[in-house]
Amino acid sequence: MREWGRLITAMVTPFNKDMDVDYEKACDLAQGIVDDGTTAIVASGTTGESPTITQDEKYELFRALKAKLNVPIIAGIGTNCTRATIETGKLAVKAGADGVLVVSPYYNKPNQQGLYAHFKAIAEAVDLPMMLYNVPSRTGGNMTAETTLALSKIPNIVAMKEASGNIDQITRIIAGCPKDFLVYSGDDAFTLPVMCAGGYGIVSVAAQVAGKQMRQMVDAFAKGDIDRAANVHQRLNPLINALFMTTNPIPVKAALKIMGRDAGGLRLPLTEADEKVKEALKKELRTLGII
Repeated sequence: MREWGRLITAMVTPFNKDMDVDYEKACDLAQGIVDDGTTAIVASGTTGESPTITQDEKYELFRALKAKLNVPIIAGIGTNCTRATIETGKLAVKAGADGVLVVSPYYNKPNQQGLYAHFKAIAEAVDLPMMLYNVPSRTGGNMTAETTLALSKIPNIVAMKEASGNIDQITRIIAGCPKDFLVYSGDDAFTLPVMCAGGYGIVSVAAQVAGKQMRQMVDAFAKGDIDRAANVHQRLNPLINALFMTTNPIPVKAALKIMGRDAGGLRLPLTEADEKVKEALKKELRTLGII
């Protein structure tokens, strides 16, 4: 797990014209992301439309990526059902994944005791390094710093993707966790602030369209060149805003299509980006010299 690196990309799931998962295209897309500087790939996370990807499709996706890529593959396995998450986790083990990303349960809104028990049960049943994922805007509930810190003491819970947008909470996690527990920003716009607070890196959506720039920012900060990191952060910010104008991954799939890296459509209930989103993306991609 210590080799996951600082720039992890949560990639989209490509579909063919029949809206089946296109595993060959997924491998090609992932390789392009890696070539741009990504150090690990998250497959079938929220950006990968995980709610509409079947268990069998997830397994085949994990297996295909692991067979073709020379970077760690982190399998998105989280659901709002502990048993189902464990089942998918065991498929990730079978597929050869290097770790799992587990989002907080959504809709049923467990309390903090329930969150702790959920993640502990998965960690005990799935023999892979686990990254926790807190994203209240998606799940409807926040996992507190205290719960995260308690979970960080479980041996194979090794990292956190924090997308609460609460820098105080994130800072308390960083300050209180074991030294080998890594805290990643789960929000592209918070990459630099979280790293300034002591975070390790980013699980990024933007890196699949601006990977070189994201890598420049992360590397500059890690080397102590704060001015350069801040400059790249400032230049990237308008594109990041455009990538989240509407529900992720609608804009990033549109951006990939604009760039000639077509990843296909979106499974319902998600629909294609409208012209306003596309024009905003084109403008920012041109400004950064990406197209």
